[in-house]
Amino acid sequence: MTTYLVQPIPAPVLEELRTADDAGRPLVPVTDEEGGAPLRCCLRHSEPGERIALVSYAPLRRWAARTGADPGAYDEQGPVFVHAEECAGWRGGTPPFTHSHRVLRRYSGEGHILGGELVETPEAFTTGLVNAFDDPAVALVHVRAVEYGCFLYEVRRP
Repeated sequence: MTTYLVQPIPAPVLEELRTADDAGRPLVPVTDEEGGAPLRCCLRHSEPGERIALVSYAPLRRWAARTGADPGAYDEQGPVFVHAEECAGWRGGTPPFTHSHRVLRRYSGEGHILGGELVETPEAFTTGLVNAFDDPAVALVHVRAVEYGCFLYEVRRP
């Protein structure tokens, strides 16, 4: 069985986003009365009463800066939910948010989209990751929600 590295938004990046998000907007915390928001800091759904914020995040930007990649127009930004204050982060384990339709978007080492795959079950999710990483040109995979296209988390080879 192949193991992959599931990457939530890293804690240092979360600190930056809680000051000003990737669109330059300040954090606007709210109390989540209903719960259920997919949090990208700890990769779980929010609980009723938690303080969360919707921030703009550019998932390729910092990766590209670290690796020297130039994603060009693929350096998109979009909305993500995070805890308004520091949280315990993701504790590892089975990749989260796989019990719904997801898109596995593949990226090259240059940060360009190489394709994607719609998956509908946890089993298809696992097969989709194997398919993605069978291609040596794939550097990373973004897991995205189908409903809104939002970034959920990044997956890399171990």
